[in-house]
Amino acid sequence: MRFLPFFAALFFSLSLPLLLSASLAAATIPTRPPNVVIFLADDAGWGDYSFNGNTSVRTPHIDSIATGGVSFDRFFVQPVCAPTRAEFLTGRYHPRTGVRGVSTGLERLDLDEKTLADAFKAAGYATGAFGKWHNGSQWPYHPKARGFDEYFGHSSGHWGEYFDAPLEENGRMVRTSGYIVDVCTDRALDFIQRHRAKPFLCYVPFTTPHSPWAAPAADWARFKDKPIAQTATDPTREKLDETRCALAMVENQDANVGRILRRLDELGVAENTIVVYFTDNGPNSFRYNGGMKNRKASTDEGGVRSPLWIRWPAKLPAGHTIPEIAGAIDLLPTLTSLAGIPRVGAKPLDGRDLSPLLLKQNRPWPERMIFNAWNGNVSVRTQRHRLDAQGQLYDLVADPGQTTPLNTRETALAADLTAAVQTFRRDVLAELPTPPGARPRTRAAANAVDPRPLHVGYREFPITMLPARDGEPQGGVKRSSNAPNSSYFVNWKSRDDRMVWNVEVVTAGRYTVAIDYTCPLPDAGATVELSLHAARLTGKVAPGWDPPLYTNQDTLPRPPGESQMKEFRTLDLGEITLPAGVGPLVLRALEIPGQSVMDVRRVTLTLLP
Repeated sequence: MRFLPFFAALFFSLSLPLLLSASLAAATIPTRPPNVVIFLADDAGWGDYSFNGNTSVRTPHIDSIATGGVSFDRFFVQPVCAPTRAEFLTGRYHPRTGVRGVSTGLERLDLDEKTLADAFKAAGYATGAFGKWHNGSQWPYHPKARGFDEYFGHSSGHWGEYFDAPLEENGRMVRTSGYIVDVCTDRALDFIQRHRAKPFLCYVPFTTPHSPWAAPAADWARFKDKPIAQTATDPTREKLDETRCALAMVENQDANVGRILRRLDELGVAENTIVVYFTDNGPNSFRYNGGMKNRKASTDEGGVRSPLWIRWPAKLPAGHTIPEIAGAIDLLPTLTSLAGIPRVGAKPLDGRDLSPLLLKQNRPWPERMIFNAWNGNVSVRTQRHRLDAQGQLYDLVADPGQTTPLNTRETALAADLTAAVQTFRRDVLAELPTPPGARPRTRAAANAVDPRPLHVGYREFPITMLPARDGEPQGGVKRSSNAPNSSYFVNWKSRDDRMVWNVEVVTAGRYTVAIDYTCPLPDAGATVELSLHAARLTGKVAPGWDPPLYTNQDTLPRPPGESQMKEFRTLDLGEITLPAGVGPLVLRALEIPGQSVMDVRRVTLTLLP
């Protein structure tokens, strides 16, 4: 036994140089930057998860991000989709970025804005987005022009087909098979598999539980007759079948989150992957939301409070909860900081780097305000209070339902927050300058088309899709529903009717023209003309193509503002030579032998070599 200390000392003396050598080598070899996977739910509320106390739904995979990582107790987004996405992508309040609406081009992110994906791509990451984009469709507003190497999904804010949907793959429409969330997740999994050997940024903006109310049959079967244990803050406004369908869609989403988390485990990269999960606004129906007031489209607490869960096993403490308020504007500075990469762009940020909170660093954290704005309404949140859009002050810790105003008891605070809102209106909501080629900006009427032109003819992205959503119906032409997203033009019956897209042709040259259409068989044969200034192309609407409206898309009747979809056929109209410049691209009829011309979903222009 007396020889053991000697052998131990000898072993240590022989091993020490090797250990030191290995340590020095490790210190000189840079560690691989973390991968980043970002999940963004569409129209899910804070209360739609079992982690947040909802006993009617099971979300174990989403919950695992929270239990294995860091939870933000008070995280705030904007009341609707596109504004939140703009803030997440840029770190800036959405009105600064040009995003003023959710459709007809108003959802587009100004071209001088730089995104989170721009930063990660510049740092050598593979970048991909798979799902709903909602910040611009045509190049250079397209996701592939905003930092993403790959894109698959729909760029519109709403999609009318969730089963076997036509979706975009890097600029071209493809017909898919299956449920839209499953299909987009398949593409995200393929992206992760292909790029596992290098750092990647994988953005998965889910389409659900945004309406139409459409859940896979197996998910709906679990909820169809299920009792709902917890109800909306105002239960008289809840439609229980909509709640059931929304939760069925959330459970399907959870299963797809689980598929991606398992793939990270299988590839051995989960330890060094930052996983983020949040939602883009409050719930899209009145349902359980932790007693908070209101829902999507409202600047009240229930319309803008979202979960935020961030997991990074290599660096972040598991099970940690952060009480400080935070918002979507914080994600760009936070994720670039965690990854150790510089942001791209020099515009001032509204967001803060949250990494000191995430890493539990003992550093001062100044008090702050977070603003929520939509449709002319502005509210402001402090750590404890919210001043609502009507100027009423509430203590959100004691009164999450915003039932008892405190203005008469907290006069100084109410006055300070009122002044802060006035400053926000002056500095952030001020009218933007009119961009080159655009008509002067005015206060937009409902569904008014954005004055910024739609760009056509970039050599690096030669296909330009011009959906009905981005055009203006004139004469008797109407949209197929009040919601322009995923709509099509109908009621085209007169030679005085027309459809107009405000375009800017970047490259003069020859373009092929294709129109996605339907037409009653007896009405086939109308002569139509597409024109831009003196350039003109005419063609016949043939053959007739009159499919029925889909009957396989909806679990519940879709909201009346959303279009019932059908199978459109492509009409190759021919070639046209377009001049460079800005002007109205007009589609009209020259001859109408039948009762109508056609319904139009989109016009596609392809620049020829």
